[in-house]
Amino acid sequence: MSLSFEGRVVLVTGAGGGLGKEYALAFAERGASVVVNDLGADTKGGGKSSAAADKVVEEIRAKGGKAVANYDSVEDGEKLIQTALDAFGRIDILVNNAGILRDRSFARTSDLDWDLIHRVHLRGSFLVTRAAWNHMKNQKFGRIIMTTSAAGIYGNFGQANYSAAKLGLVGLANTLAVEGRKYNIFCNTIAPVAGSRLTETVMPPDLVESLKPEYVAPMVLWLCHEQCQENGGLFEVGAGWIGKLRWERSQGRIVREKNQPMSPEAVREQWDKICDFTDATKPSSVQESLQSVVSVLSRVEEEVSASPTAAVTAASSASGINPAEAVGQKLPPTTFSFTHTQCILYALGVGMSTKDPDHLRFLYEGHSDFSCLPTFGVIPSQAAMMDGGLASIPGLNIDFTQVLHGEQYLELYNPLPTSGQLTSEATIADVLDKGSGAVILLDVNTYNGDELISYNQFSVFVVGAGGFGGKRTSEKAKAPLPPPKRAPDAVVIDSTTRDQAALYRLSGDWNPLHIDPSFAAMGGFKSPILHGLCSFGFAARHVLKQYANNDPSRFKAIKVRFVKPVMPGQSLQTEMWKEGNRIHIQCKVKETDAVVLSGAYVDLHGASEASPESLTKGGGLQSELVFAEIGRRIKDLGAELVKKVNAVFGWEITKDGKNVAQWTIDLKNGSGSLHEGPYSGKADVTITVSDEDFMEVAQGKLNPQKAFFAGKLKVRGNIMLSQKLEVILKDYAKL
Repeated sequence: MSLSFEGRVVLVTGAGGGLGKEYALAFAERGASVVVNDLGADTKGGGKSSAAADKVVEEIRAKGGKAVANYDSVEDGEKLIQTALDAFGRIDILVNNAGILRDRSFARTSDLDWDLIHRVHLRGSFLVTRAAWNHMKNQKFGRIIMTTSAAGIYGNFGQANYSAAKLGLVGLANTLAVEGRKYNIFCNTIAPVAGSRLTETVMPPDLVESLKPEYVAPMVLWLCHEQCQENGGLFEVGAGWIGKLRWERSQGRIVREKNQPMSPEAVREQWDKICDFTDATKPSSVQESLQSVVSVLSRVEEEVSASPTAAVTAASSASGINPAEAVGQKLPPTTFSFTHTQCILYALGVGMSTKDPDHLRFLYEGHSDFSCLPTFGVIPSQAAMMDGGLASIPGLNIDFTQVLHGEQYLELYNPLPTSGQLTSEATIADVLDKGSGAVILLDVNTYNGDELISYNQFSVFVVGAGGFGGKRTSEKAKAPLPPPKRAPDAVVIDSTTRDQAALYRLSGDWNPLHIDPSFAAMGGFKSPILHGLCSFGFAARHVLKQYANNDPSRFKAIKVRFVKPVMPGQSLQTEMWKEGNRIHIQCKVKETDAVVLSGAYVDLHGASEASPESLTKGGGLQSELVFAEIGRRIKDLGAELVKKVNAVFGWEITKDGKNVAQWTIDLKNGSGSLHEGPYSGKADVTITVSDEDFMEVAQGKLNPQKAFFAGKLKVRGNIMLSQKLEVILKDYAKL
């Protein structure tokens, strides 16, 4: 349903042209009554004219809209709001857009240059907003937009006055968001990039022409609509792209001791760690900001030394957890010998049945395509958990009756064999302090001889073991991901049997919680519960059938978070969203609608390589040919390419408007590499382009910069790196 502003009254300052005009027209088109404010001054604040505002009002009225003009300066804020009240009886939405420029290098900035910029941008926005505030407060509704700039967020030469005022608006908006929340007054800030009188002085003409105001206005309208609950946000927007910004803070370091002076030398010694953003926090309020400082006071008073390790060690003594001792410790290697019997037993344990002919390849060793289900990959590795290996690790003095399986990640590097002997090596990857408990990340690599075939990460939650002063997050953790905000693309419902847990436990998880009623009662359950990894197996095979035609070679990885238990006999409902080769999933109990697996996804490999002839006939993607060639060249010339490019490029290939393939060209790390499908690292720049346009660029028929400005090539991240595309495509991937 389209967003309507019928009945709303909007005031847009600086609406005689550029962005302000576009906002006014867009609001009016959707039914709002609009006050078009414009002083009619030039870009430096000189002069005055009613012509600009009048022209916009005439355009709105000619289209059947409702609008009045106001010619006052934003320094006369009360007059602007009074115009809205006199004409329409209320004020609902305020867009503070008016602005001027007086660019000077800092040394040449006069008092007038400084004061005039602040009077219009910062003081003007304050005065107009203050005049509207009580009206919005009394009617329990208000939406306010502040306009900042990249110059305010990042700084820009020759714009010290402008930058200071623009960042001041961010602080003003943040406080208004806090104060206005309980009155349903929301305030957000945008940093628009658009062609206007102000930007034409700092941008090339062709870029100004490409960055149209109509690519910014929809964002402003959404933030101002009653359905939008965003408050206190800061957004960059332009060219049809929108990104949200937030603060990030390093973990920091304590550089003083009790009853000892703090010295600059101590700061110097810890400087690298102070500036290390590994496991950075993202404070979003004054309270969160102060929390770290207050916690330092107590730690220093307890005579914690300046060493962060000592701080954690002191808190660890009470909880029995000491990350400094535990992290990096290796568990004793385990071996797992199996035949086709274990593969079949596992398949039955996760609900496969001869009732479905497609399941026979996993249930009958004589089948021509007999295979092992990919999620069987957790079975060889779980011995590290089951055999008491964690108890041998120094720094992990925990109560094993309080251990819960929180999350699981599995990645296969090759299809699993159907028999043999596998060796697993487990390492404590990290230990996290969640307050109410501790999380242990256990990484397990499983080998078939010398060949690495799978990697598991067990995320184990230990109830009551938190509070040891450790970090809350880890870059080593495989993070769960929320599904897209739309209806699922596919849903599969599958019933478990009353004996499902009794059958699944035969694959090696002998916990009596899943079979013994009296033991389950001790855990607070009415009856034995299903293994979380059994639900995990159900969900994975649903994806494998729905999107990979039950081909185990297509399986790459799966991540899940275990939320609630399932009772044997209940039905599992797996909801699936396809995003390229990643299938987001959520699993529920159908009878209760309770979510049991969340933040989950399955990554698939692309379909088998097609022949060049079939690809070029439209059945596949022509771009696969180019990426295959790039991959070959990276193997031969990777080191040379890394020196030339030094960047990671992500590619999203579309066909008929839908993402159909993902590739990552890593020319930053090691000797370079090419990855198909979702990439676990971070790309410096991500490029979205259709298969057809990609081929045009690769063959030199379409210039990448021209493709960008034509909207055929979309870029996220460091846009300047697109200049290096020619090195990758033209020099190294000619067909």
